[in-house]
Amino acid sequence: MYVFLSNLSLSEVLLTTNIVPPMLHILLSNGAIISLVGCFVQFFLFGVFVVTESFLLSAMSYDRFLAICKPLHYTLIMDPRLCLCLILVCWMLGFLIMTIALCVVNTLYFCRENIDHFYCDFIPILKLACSDTSMVEIVTCFLSSSATMFPFLVIIVTYGFIIRAIAGISSSTGKEKAFSTCSSHLGVVFTYFTPP
Repeated sequence: MYVFLSNLSLSEVLLTTNIVPPMLHILLSNGAIISLVGCFVQFFLFGVFVVTESFLLSAMSYDRFLAICKPLHYTLIMDPRLCLCLILVCWMLGFLIMTIALCVVNTLYFCRENIDHFYCDFIPILKLACSDTSMVEIVTCFLSSSATMFPFLVIIVTYGFIIRAIAGISSSTGKEKAFSTCSSHLGVVFTYFTPP
């Protein structure tokens, strides 16, 4: 669990350092202009870290599932090799999904070379486009849906099994201990997947 937490922390730190320094620079220099290339870089990195976090949360739910539902087999199943593979897959999916999204966005023709925001999100990028954006919107909608819905469904299914296993524990102390191992992860999942 700590290996997953350290990767989740790393992705959150990288996410923050991708957004906050450019924002501070723009606020301190009284201007809000980012070049199109800089905007694409910020959009790509932001997306990579967000998608990676989403997949890391689902990998963490699988880890909790193994720890609670298969405690005697946990060390055999969740060995360092599987843990490393899960982490690498999470990061590679983040890079893959955002590479596809960036390639699709890069097919657009842009009227201006600068954007007047401190944060390059998908909508401000589309507003710069002079060409038809409908296909780009469809592809990125599919990518973003798959990057959030698949991990969310994995989390829901694993926690369904976890709740069933906790309900089968006879002692209240055992139930509390099992639930306490999941409470911090559930808090992060709730914060991550609920809108502000």
